[in-house]
Amino acid sequence: MMKRTDNTQATDAFLSKKAEIDTMLERLKTLSDEHFNWSPGEITWGHVGTLTHYAEMLKRITDSAFKEGEFAE
Repeated sequence: MMKRTDNTQATDAFLSKKAEIDTMLERLKTLSDEHFNWSPGEITWGHVGTLTHYAEMLKRITDSAFKEGEFAE
């Protein structure tokens, strides 16, 4: 019979990291709602490049989390 170990520390660490991620997601959502603090009249191709970079990084995260793209099984 396998002995069940106390995972309180792991659970606490997991929940702490989850809270950290939730905070980052909330901040990103707010920034996105504010058009990344850029007004339409000031948008340049540099801004497009910045958002492309953000999207690429987020895609790696979502692909990993959902086992899609290069992380597909």
